Amino acid sequence: MTRSQDPLLSAVAGGVRLFELGQPFFTGMPCSPNHPGFRMTLIRRHGDMERPDGGSAANEIIVTGGHVGTHIDALSHVSHCGELHGGVDAAEAQQGGTFTTHGAENLPGLLRRAVLLDVAAVHGVPTLPAGYGVTADDLAEAAKLADAEPDRGDVALVRTGWARNFGDPVTYMGKETGVPGVTVEAAQWLAERGIVATGADTTAYEQIPAGAGHAVLPVHRVLLVESGIFIMEHLNLEDVADAGVREFTFLLAPLRITGGTGSPIRPLAAVSA
Repeated sequence: MTRSQDPLLSAVAGGVRLFELGQPFFTGMPCSPNHPGFRMTLIRRHGDMERPDGGSAANEIIVTGGHVGTHIDALSHVSHCGELHGGVDAAEAQQGGTFTTHGAENLPGLLRRAVLLDVAAVHGVPTLPAGYGVTADDLAEAAKLADAEPDRGDVALVRTGWARNFGDPVTYMGKETGVPGVTVEAAQWLAERGIVATGADTTAYEQIPAGAGHAVLPVHRVLLVESGIFIMEHLNLEDVADAGVREFTFLLAPLRITGGTGSPIRPLAAVSA
């Protein structure tokens, strides 16, 4: 049998190194109070039922909100003045308890070029200060550091270093201290480049000042509603940053949750081994 001449298969055959870009899912992990938390427990254990040949199976039950842990927002997630992306009437689209337009089943699988915009590295710190607002200049400097600017159809991932706090839910959620994140001007900088999706290593993607909570989400408006750009949250960009990888192939396959507003994900970065 002859080997396929497909260039992508040839590239994979040459060896690929994968980096996990998401957080593990576990009961008690950090979660916004706006969403029901992740819960997993065994509903059947080995020995609860044993087959005639001695075999046994265990399985679990999982309860979670669609925007808990590492996930991607569908375009139905946020509206502005009653409208979703493209001027869709939000109230009409959500009748019946699911979205008939912009539901999570329409989230695309992604195999795209991605650029890591390491803003923490630009500032020479492991983690940006709580409540820091990432500016357009920060992203431009991060692109220079990466020697790669995001372009049309690409994925742009913003590293603040905040994932280092994931093991401390109080600090990570930043209810009192705030959380670093992208500002409106930085979101506009990204939208101008025509990217298809963006993500960050924080709970809300955008800047959350001290004591503000999730009072307003202007960056979600710019990206989801105005630009149709998908948002990923709770990423873990530490391993890929530590390896010095700032441009890579991004892999993503969201769950096709009909009428949903988002999906848990397991994003991966692929580079030549």
